[in-house]
Amino acid sequence: MELKPPFPPFTNQTAAQKVRAAEDGWNSRDPAKVALAYSVDSVWRNRNVFVNGREEIIAFLADKWKAEKEYRLIKELWLTEGNRIGVRFAYEWHDDTGQWFRAYGNENWAFNEQGLMTHRYASINDLAIAESERKFFWPQGRRPDDHPSLSELGL
Repeated sequence: MELKPPFPPFTNQTAAQKVRAAEDGWNSRDPAKVALAYSVDSVWRNRNVFVNGREEIIAFLADKWKAEKEYRLIKELWLTEGNRIGVRFAYEWHDDTGQWFRAYGNENWAFNEQGLMTHRYASINDLAIAESERKFFWPQGRRPDDHPSLSELGL
């Protein structure tokens, strides 16, 4: 049986741990690793794309990170109750032309008893930004603990 602690019901502290673990996973840009946080039958809505199960998650993320260069993400706990977590996030990336974007969004997550995410609903908006407007500066990978949060950045 696959287990992914912490497990529901979540407290603010354990929900924040789940959020940071998700942020770290996505910043790895490793689709196979990220997919392990989701149940084998996980259901997603990401913008206008519907994704079902780990195989589709892996394919979706591989395509995403091919298009979104120098991807850096910050997630922040919004609220939690029982087996559900609400998250707000922002990420920065650029396309093949060098145009930078900051994407803003909210996610609603639901988890099973094993701590795997069964549902992920993401609403996301992109804003084209100048490179000089970037706020996320760290080497690719995990955001350093001393890097400002979304709230600290005024986002």
